[in-house]
Amino acid sequence: MKPSFPLLLLCTAALLRAATPNEAAAVLFQAKKFPAARAAFEQIAATTPNNAEAHYYLGLLAERRNDTDEAVRQLELATTLAPTISDYFADLGDAYGTAARTASIFSQLGYAKKCLAALEKAVALDPDNLDARNGLISYHQQAPGFAGGSMAKAYVQAAEIRKRNPTMGATVLAQLYVTDKKYDEAFALFEETLKTAPDNYLALYSIGRLAALTGQRLARGEQTLRRSLTLTPGKNEPPHAAAHWRLGNLAEKRGEKPAARAAYEAALKLDPAFKPASDSLAKLN
Repeated sequence: MKPSFPLLLLCTAALLRAATPNEAAAVLFQAKKFPAARAAFEQIAATTPNNAEAHYYLGLLAERRNDTDEAVRQLELATTLAPTISDYFADLGDAYGTAARTASIFSQLGYAKKCLAALEKAVALDPDNLDARNGLISYHQQAPGFAGGSMAKAYVQAAEIRKRNPTMGATVLAQLYVTDKKYDEAFALFEETLKTAPDNYLALYSIGRLAALTGQRLARGEQTLRRSLTLTPGKNEPPHAAAHWRLGNLAEKRGEKPAARAAYEAALKLDPAFKPASDSLAKLN
């Protein structure tokens, strides 16, 4: 879809104000004009090969088009050229994590260890980088012990996040409780989050998800999911299609097949490629 005329004007004005080629290319990236941003950063990298920021953005753009090898290559270059920027290492860790999930069994462990090292470096450079700490939590939850995974270390990171951002920390800790099947504690923490942040999308969605997983507090789960549908998901948060899918799960728990079918169809209307909803609908039929 072509950008609207007002958006084009804003982009043009921002480009005119940009003082450097990097800033102009970054404006294109922020405006989601990704092909143009890629071309601009490739030109910058060609003329100034040691431009760390250009390689960083080229890595992010490669991730967006699912070119994991190129993302790793560009982000490794960025961290080599700018070894003190925490965000560069955090995103490199994400790229290594993606590579580990898609690599051959012989390469998985190597990428996993690189993922852990990059995320730990990001936190060492900036202890307040909560995205990197969140990445470490995900790593420790998913990785086996021989690859450095540890639920104890995940809880340590959750505590560190909670010191810096109580709302985010409580939500992250609750997710760990879910993993450990401490469901009452998880419900309590999500509700605690909503007392101080009633429009916290992730907490609202998570109560509904937990209700769907456990069969507990179904009415409350439906209430919070419907509330989440009136809000905008944040970066890396479950989309509205997922909320509709969870509403379908709750309807199935109550034995209400027509309502479940309607919810799954609503999810697929928002995102026809949302496989959990298509799978649930197929099983329902």
